[in-house]
Amino acid sequence: MEAKVKKRPSDKEAQEVIDDLPKLLEVLPPHLRETLEKEPDLQDLVEVVEDLGRQPEARFFDRVVYLDDSEVTRQDLDYVTSRVGAFTGDNRAGIERTLHRISAIRNRRQEIIGLTCRVGRAVTGTVDIIRDVIETGESLLLLGPPGVGKTTLLREAARVLADELGKRVVVVDTSNEIAGDGDVPHPGIGRARRMQVLSPELQHQVMIEAVENHMPEVILIDEIGTLEEARAARTIAERGVQLIATAHGITLNNLIMNPTLSDLLGGIQAVTLSDEEARRRGTQKTVLERKAPPTFDNLVEIQHRDRLAIYHDTATVVDRLLAGARLHPEIRVRGANGSVQIKEVPEEMAQESKESPGQTGFRSRTETVRIYPLAVSRPRLEKAIKELGVPARVGDQPINSEVILSLKAQKKRQPRKLQQALNEGVEFFVIKSNTLTQIKNFLRSYFRDVLHPEDDLTPDFGFAIQEAEDAVIRVQRNVEPSELSPQNPYIRRLQHELVHGHGLYSESKGKAPFRRVVVFPREV
Repeated sequence: MEAKVKKRPSDKEAQEVIDDLPKLLEVLPPHLRETLEKEPDLQDLVEVVEDLGRQPEARFFDRVVYLDDSEVTRQDLDYVTSRVGAFTGDNRAGIERTLHRISAIRNRRQEIIGLTCRVGRAVTGTVDIIRDVIETGESLLLLGPPGVGKTTLLREAARVLADELGKRVVVVDTSNEIAGDGDVPHPGIGRARRMQVLSPELQHQVMIEAVENHMPEVILIDEIGTLEEARAARTIAERGVQLIATAHGITLNNLIMNPTLSDLLGGIQAVTLSDEEARRRGTQKTVLERKAPPTFDNLVEIQHRDRLAIYHDTATVVDRLLAGARLHPEIRVRGANGSVQIKEVPEEMAQESKESPGQTGFRSRTETVRIYPLAVSRPRLEKAIKELGVPARVGDQPINSEVILSLKAQKKRQPRKLQQALNEGVEFFVIKSNTLTQIKNFLRSYFRDVLHPEDDLTPDFGFAIQEAEDAVIRVQRNVEPSELSPQNPYIRRLQHELVHGHGLYSESKGKAPFRRVVVFPREV
């Protein structure tokens, strides 16, 4: 994959962190504040946790510190709550004109018994990695797990669009995380206007109100999570307003399979084709297709703070995904010196994406095995998969599947398509007869790790998990990719989950039976 390097940001574009940390320390009990101020890396503080009857904790990016030997008292909790703003329906409060967030835990009598005092930071210069996408005027959806900087990116986008591009920008700020607590917005959003939301369930109403009452050119929203909000987002986009938002989900695949939020990508529907059309496409008669134009023109997966995967032209991307084509997003990585590398897809790979159905190119924590039935009943195979609940689906072509299931006599004939698939490393299995029982027996054998978790402690399984754990340690230490041994789909899925649990990312590489997991560092 070729890479081109954008220019190094100017001093104006260089990142600057504004955390207003002294204002957060002021609301903490004096004995906790004094202990915290002695910490050498106070600038890396993430949050302070106070739970009734437990030792207070200070959580940093890479460690946890107990701030006092004594337990948190109700007086300690009252000290904090009396110095912050009012708690809203989502049990959150703030400190006026800061981005700090104080979240409460309550007992059954609605008394506060725990507080999480999270440090809010405005980071300027973060939007440079996708500034060209924002400047197009097209709507943009940001996906990513908690803590990767979605809200920070949204805040900086508001400032750039309002101050530097002169747009009319409105921020719908449900939990005051984008523009801070109080009536005056935090300067991190620049000249953008902010509309607060009385309670989270009213966010969709405020979204529509923003369009109808204030004539914005751009609307920014954090965390679209309900069907009403998805519909409101579509209404905004249909009125020609640029929409920049975040949504629950980690990858495009997560979102498209989410029944509540798939409408953001146009929605999914099952369509029954005629026999002739199914033969022409080389697919089953029932296929999945996009229902409507997507709400968002572009989509960004934030893999971590300095690595993004960008899907341009969401409509085309979703259509290819549903057709089983490989997806090759544009990868952007911010280096230590602030420069941004754009890893673009070579022309021949992009052409392959359009013409060759196959395994999707985006990273997934689970993998579904495609099984092509050769002289085996397709309906019976589909029924067996459904009844056993194994991670499999029926493949459309031998070459685009991981497994070919056939009758014993069929392999000797070796039709051209079969031989081509075997040459590409597709696994071949045979059953004695074309019965539901025989098909189920094969699936039970192939997916024995899924169907029988107690078998997970076999030597091969233990070696695979230990190998993944060793790779995580090696990658964290050397900041270099590490390749694991070939494994079956179920064990690869467990290896992916283990890697993601350590904050790294991974991809599957190669064709069966040599398909294997590659572990990558946070920054490559």
